[in-house]
Amino acid sequence: MTLRRVNVAILVLLAVAFLIIVQRNLLNLNDFLQRENPDVVPGGILPFESELSLDHRLELVRTGEEIPVIITAAEERLGAVVAAINSVYQNTKANVVFNIVTLNDTADHLKVWLSQTKLKNVKHKIIVFKPETLSSKISKDQQRLETVKPLTFARFYLPVYIPDAEKAIYLDDDVIVQGDIQELYETNLKPGHAAAFSDDCDSASVKGIVRGMGNQNNYIGFLDFKKEAIKKLGMRANMCSFNPGVIIANLTEWRSQNITSQLEHWMELNTQEDLYSKTLAGSITTPPLLIVFYKRHSSIDPMWHVRHLGNTGAGNRYSPQFVKAAKLLHWNGHFKPWGGTSSFSDVWDKWYIPDPMGKFHPVRRHTRDK
Repeated sequence: MTLRRVNVAILVLLAVAFLIIVQRNLLNLNDFLQRENPDVVPGGILPFESELSLDHRLELVRTGEEIPVIITAAEERLGAVVAAINSVYQNTKANVVFNIVTLNDTADHLKVWLSQTKLKNVKHKIIVFKPETLSSKISKDQQRLETVKPLTFARFYLPVYIPDAEKAIYLDDDVIVQGDIQELYETNLKPGHAAAFSDDCDSASVKGIVRGMGNQNNYIGFLDFKKEAIKKLGMRANMCSFNPGVIIANLTEWRSQNITSQLEHWMELNTQEDLYSKTLAGSITTPPLLIVFYKRHSSIDPMWHVRHLGNTGAGNRYSPQFVKAAKLLHWNGHFKPWGGTSSFSDVWDKWYIPDPMGKFHPVRRHTRDK
């Protein structure tokens, strides 16, 4: 046998030996997988592959800096909260974490709604607000109006909910977000400003809605400028007010300036001196904010807070094209989109998720929205 034939024979034997080793390794791997996962069959999809569904792939891209969003959840308005959260979540790939402030008797219902619907993968934390926090801070007349709604004051305590965060977004529950919340979060606040709001004089459409309905776009609509405590502040009565339904908060500044303590001070002083306007234009949570943030707040892009959709005639003042282009819609006012008499309720319906417990039902009267 020549040397060349010997070399060829050796190469063939080595190749056969290599194939035998590979086969045995594959058989051993198959046995191992069957022992670890008895339900896996040869040729089937491995567990870690089957979990890479479309929903899970979307979850994987939600990386980067966390964006804390704070929203309140009252029992009678849980459907609104769910629709708002769904609209935020579906319109961004950002790493959003929802901090949902609610009351003890609502927490369980909220947990079911989130866990048994398509929101089950949403990052969230449920925070129970203690109504006794407001003890001695609300006058008797105001208690008659809003004692049953302590969550309206939750926005005064933003740093308490997320003590380690430097920045956060607060949203009222009657909003729908159509833009990417990352853009709103990246709004620049001026140095020394603890918050940004939407000014009530920031667009012609807003002026048109509030005109003829009292002084709802300036300070005199919220505060009694005849009171000495208000006079001493030196504020202009015709100063444009702002809407606190959407807040971008610099929580570091909020803490360092003791904003919460300042707000509580004016709440308590009002119980003693009745400082709010007799023709109060909006929620009684607004006046303390107007005082504390007078000329000390930044502004939000008007398209990120298109509001007054809950007022009479909003359907005539806003075109469908404008509503579609808006990045955030706010149904502040008496007529809510789940109540059956609101304009553009079809936009809200798009984001609503039915209550798995069957407790919350939007009212629909089959009237045509304008």
